[in-house]
Amino acid sequence: MNVRALAAKAIYEVLEKGTSLSVALPDQQQHLENGKDKALLAELCYGVMRQLPQLDKCVSDCLAKPFKGKQRILHQLLIVGCYQLYFTRIPAHAAISETAEACRQLRFDGLVKVVNGVLRNIQRQDAALNTDSDTLRFNTPAWFIKRLQQAYPESWQAIIEQSHQRPPMWLRNNQQSQTREVYLAALAQHDIQTQVGLSQDAILLESAKDVAALPDFMEGAASVQDGAAQWAATLLAPTADELILDACAAPGGKSCHLLELAPNINLVAVDFDQKRLVRVQQNLDRLHLKAQLIHGDAADIPSWWQGQQFDRILLDAPCSATGVIRRHPDIKWLRKNSDIEELANLQKQILDHCWQWLKPGGTLLYATCSILPQENSQQVEQFLARTPDANLVPIEQQTHRDDIGWQILPGQNNMDGFYYARLVKAL
Repeated sequence: MNVRALAAKAIYEVLEKGTSLSVALPDQQQHLENGKDKALLAELCYGVMRQLPQLDKCVSDCLAKPFKGKQRILHQLLIVGCYQLYFTRIPAHAAISETAEACRQLRFDGLVKVVNGVLRNIQRQDAALNTDSDTLRFNTPAWFIKRLQQAYPESWQAIIEQSHQRPPMWLRNNQQSQTREVYLAALAQHDIQTQVGLSQDAILLESAKDVAALPDFMEGAASVQDGAAQWAATLLAPTADELILDACAAPGGKSCHLLELAPNINLVAVDFDQKRLVRVQQNLDRLHLKAQLIHGDAADIPSWWQGQQFDRILLDAPCSATGVIRRHPDIKWLRKNSDIEELANLQKQILDHCWQWLKPGGTLLYATCSILPQENSQQVEQFLARTPDANLVPIEQQTHRDDIGWQILPGQNNMDGFYYARLVKAL
């Protein structure tokens, strides 16, 4: 099956069935052997997700009647064809012919002429994509635009623009393996251009690389982790022999970083999704680290833990993931406005419960990859108001000392959008 047909199938899974692109894309890439074909498939899928409203409008305007039922995948196929015509260097004749062939491979032989005709019509018209509404102009759902306008009246357009950028590739040096300076030298020997990040282990690559090309990666010398996410372990500041809970641990990057910083801690890594715990174990194994992995609910600790309270807790709470749209552009189409209130209620429940399991004098680091105040500063502000023994400790990197936590916006120092609040329990 050709790349366009596989792209249509992946996009159909996301838009019609609500599957994450991080699941749908690998499912289709496994049918390809050539690395360039896999890269093209990713380019088509991610590109469509970034430009979806404009592409959808363009295709819909050129159809005499919409596709329905099982034929709906042909709408996604036409969007793939439209993306090629507007946003790639693929010659138009090749884009159209390959997309028409994909229609045949998807077993809609009788509609090949329709697909071919629609794409040729789009090519002939060569019209600018529609920008008649904010959703079309910014390729972003109206509800999300409204929330950004309320939260960031001066910079909401810049935030959307950053969210459309292709994300950089960050590495986290494993200081148990070597110093950052030594690993930077090893990367330079492989002609891999880098910059150092603001946190102690962060390395920004000038261009993305296959991990197989990175020196000693499979031996545990480094991990792939965004620069913003790398602050979690540093801000929690683990010390030897402490009992630490990573309350929503999968896929395990932050758990591993905690152990790299303090190998002698007793780390309990918990996640609600048992399948994702497999990924945590794989990361631990590659880095030669050990933790106690538990399948459990962070909002019901007694159901899986009968031990003592924790010295430190990392709560990377379930969230809207609106800070990582540049890495996961399908988030814009999988999230709904009503999800934000539901997520805020879940965060409140988990935060209140985890606090009961923190020792007096202990530290809880609340984190999300969201940029919405309802999940971040407002969530923490409300927590402080109802929790007398909770104290907010300012984070050095936050813009103003009196801010409630540290909000990182997408693209800030080349990092993803992220939020941190450090809370200490009174003695």
